Amino acid sequence: MALTTEQRVRRAAVKLFASKGFHGTGIRDLAQEAGISSASLYHYMGTKEDLLAGIMRECLERLLLAARQATDGVTDPRQRLATLVALHVRAHAQQPAETRVVDNEVQVLSRATRRRIVELRDEYEQFWADAIEDGIQQGVFATEEPAVTRLALVEMCNGVTRWYSPRGPLGLDHLARHYAGLALRMLDSGGEDCPAALDTARRVVSTVWGTTL
Repeated sequence: MALTTEQRVRRAAVKLFASKGFHGTGIRDLAQEAGISSASLYHYMGTKEDLLAGIMRECLERLLLAARQATDGVTDPRQRLATLVALHVRAHAQQPAETRVVDNEVQVLSRATRRRIVELRDEYEQFWADAIEDGIQQGVFATEEPAVTRLALVEMCNGVTRWYSPRGPLGLDHLARHYAGLALRMLDSGGEDCPAALDTARRVVSTVWGTTL
């Protein structure tokens, strides 16, 4: 099925913002990549910042939806955290350009727009914070700095976009399992893996993004 003009503009923006950055991408670049004239581009995107904010908002809303679906009804903090880590790794590996834009370009937004995007990001990361805090309260996690540990975990998973390739020797299932294990060990909670978490993450990411590797 052919893409609509709006979809072509969005796809062009994701590609260029991820590879050249927001400030390195001009209106002419976007128009050329989308296959339309520069004059008609504004009809489909508003301002360039509107386009960037829309991409970020959509990606974060998908992450939030995935986190809710993946952890709904799960009381075990180890399984919740392992699921969130595997989910984040899979989303970043399957949507590297889109997630790279969200992770790298938030500072270029104007103050009001940035605040709304950061609120969505904070809402998503609260799932991680809650899982870690619950694990500490239940005695299955141990860390003196839960907030720093959370940030370290998220940054570790974000890095997947910079190096992972589906054509490489490392399968995505193995990668997600390895990262989930790393996360549990960082919280002094090694031992048994959480296969249910890995299966849930695979299913939810496929459903929410509609893509598989």
